[in-house]
Amino acid sequence: MTRVQKQIAIVTGAARGIGAAVARRLAADGFAVVINYASSSAEADALVETLERAGHTAIAVKADVSKAEDVRQMFDATEQKLGKVDVLVNNAGIMKVMPLAETSDGVFEQTFSINVQGTFNTLREAATRMNIGGRIVNFSTSVVGTNLPGYAIYAGTKAAVETFTRIFAKEMRGRNITVNAVAPGPIATDLFLTGKSDELIQQFTKAAPLERLGQPEDIANAVSFLAGPDGGWVNGQILRANGGLV
Repeated sequence: MTRVQKQIAIVTGAARGIGAAVARRLAADGFAVVINYASSSAEADALVETLERAGHTAIAVKADVSKAEDVRQMFDATEQKLGKVDVLVNNAGIMKVMPLAETSDGVFEQTFSINVQGTFNTLREAATRMNIGGRIVNFSTSVVGTNLPGYAIYAGTKAAVETFTRIFAKEMRGRNITVNAVAPGPIATDLFLTGKSDELIQQFTKAAPLERLGQPEDIANAVSFLAGPDGGWVNGQILRANGGLV
């Protein structure tokens, strides 16, 4: 009997939070999954073990996406161990909430380095190394629309990612590769909850018409749609998965 080769998905920043939920969902969808991480090796290895116990194919690959050479090596490792990439999910990112006037050079540079340079590096690599018919899902944020105080630097990086998404989708003409982005609203992860009072969390919870915080699985479902067969006619779009917040 001929063995069908699984499609391969790289999920950056997949050791925890939304990235881990995306990796679990894509594995359940039948993808062989690359769990990319920058420093959380124990969590990445634990997720790989969990997925393998469930009968899925997964590997962990360390790479700092802000470094072009790390990204090249991540694609090299993926091709050597699994094969050419079919899906790239650019989830890796950082968020530090503070007024623009109080933002240090270091925070500015780090945020743009990971969120913008990191996405640039993976897109550039994917342009020549993804399989024809592949799918790219970038990550933005609904704060690009809500313009909340304290989020200027973070939202600025994601506005750049949205522009990358629309233009790169056009630049992939002829290869049948779709390029879209998911823009979550408030999601109940450590990244969002840390440093917020119960009162502030309640305000965010009530802000959307659906009156709840999103769960990582809500975003994983949106990524699954864009990466799967039903999302094949969606291209160059920003999917605002936020419960109606904007």
